[in-house]
Amino acid sequence: MGAEGITKALEEGANLVITGRVSDPALTIGPLVHEFGWNIDDNPDQMGQAVLAGHLLECAGQVTGGYFADPGYKDVPDLWKLGFPLIEIDGTGAFTVTKVEGSGGLVSVDTCKEQMIYEIHNPKAYLTPDATADFSKVTFRQIGENQVRAEHATTHGRPETLKVSVGYKDCFIGEGEISYGGSNCVARAELAAEILEKRIELTGIELEEYRTDFIGCNSLYRDAISKEIGSGTLCEVRLRAAGRTKDRKNAVLLANEVEALYTNGPAGGGGAVKRVSEIVSVCSIFVPRDAVEAKVTFREV
Repeated sequence: MGAEGITKALEEGANLVITGRVSDPALTIGPLVHEFGWNIDDNPDQMGQAVLAGHLLECAGQVTGGYFADPGYKDVPDLWKLGFPLIEIDGTGAFTVTKVEGSGGLVSVDTCKEQMIYEIHNPKAYLTPDATADFSKVTFRQIGENQVRAEHATTHGRPETLKVSVGYKDCFIGEGEISYGGSNCVARAELAAEILEKRIELTGIELEEYRTDFIGCNSLYRDAISKEIGSGTLCEVRLRAAGRTKDRKNAVLLANEVEALYTNGPAGGGGAVKRVSEIVSVCSIFVPRDAVEAKVTFREV
């Protein structure tokens, strides 16, 4: 859902608005539409700025340096007292991104640029329920310490559909982890992974998908980058084995096999854990926007 219900609630005097699942920018768009009377047909540039403002605010401390920080490369001061962002906006739609004075973090052109391109599929056509935003000509200017001016976002009408996320019971995942440390730890972890593969085949555990990770060695990038680092220098590694299956029974059997490595596997395994999770997956579909109506109810508390 978009900002329609939020705007309607504010227009009718609500002090606090509690919504269902609305888009992140809608939380900002609603108050701006209420305050300035903007609409997508008459104010495409202002609505573009409204979407941009909401998009920059949506992850809070991310735009003030939280997700930006990379020590020695992109340093951010005092992250331990990170300040959340503030936006000062006027009727033209142009706005300034800043934060609470004295708080930690950083508001810069680069923090704003990184947040602007975060989680958008097409900078020229960023789909939100309220507007198809175009960020391709956005400019950011540093106008003071922790003050960035943002301008030139626009929109290209509203999407004809709304996105619906449908949750459904999909599968079970059985997984386990165990650590190996000290001399020859990687070889012992690799032997443990080989044992698991043989045990799965021997006991007839039925899995739709299976993978092992050597955490600290190849779990993030698989072998593409990890092989360049070399396993000989590692002094600890954690083996993770996980399998996806349609029933709980096989997920439990897999998790049990990892735990059994404690005494049945290579020497020195420790910190074994196992878990079985039922997975609710999400399928995204689109529905005509006129199939959904925003309804507002009021309650005095």
